[in-house]
Amino acid sequence: MFYTVGEIAKKLNIPPSTLRYYDKEGLLPFVERSNGGIRMFSDKDFESLSVIECLKKTGMSIKDIRQFMEWCAQGDATIPERLSMFRRQREQVLTQITQLQETLEILDYKEWYYKTAQKAGTCAVHSSMPPEEIPERFQSIQQKLQHTPTKATQPPSNTPSPHP
Repeated sequence: MFYTVGEIAKKLNIPPSTLRYYDKEGLLPFVERSNGGIRMFSDKDFESLSVIECLKKTGMSIKDIRQFMEWCAQGDATIPERLSMFRRQREQVLTQITQLQETLEILDYKEWYYKTAQKAGTCAVHSSMPPEEIPERFQSIQQKLQHTPTKATQPPSNTPSPHP
């Protein structure tokens, strides 16, 4: 069965313009065309397109994705290069996950911070809060966020430093 750009784009949940861009950038050398020049995608193309979308979501450049597609077209002789590429990309994704987890923890802390402040009617509630009232999971985050800057980076003592 064959699909048009619009049909395959719908299956992939991406805009048709994305597929046209990928084709223009040389990522879709496998795509057949009708006599009228219309791109026609087959069921087997879906896997390749899904992998391209996956790589794009990881932040891989179009240039590197093009290289991957060229390796695929070259056949089994390029398996080591493809494996190496996926290992590198996997490591980058794991780093991104760690960074996002740290970001989520700060967002969770700030949500707790402002819910507590809203309940008390003031952010000042935190300056008099005993450490044992701070949820354990937020204690290290609070310490990290309240890291005292070095003398060279501290604002002048007459400049207020509002808590963000």
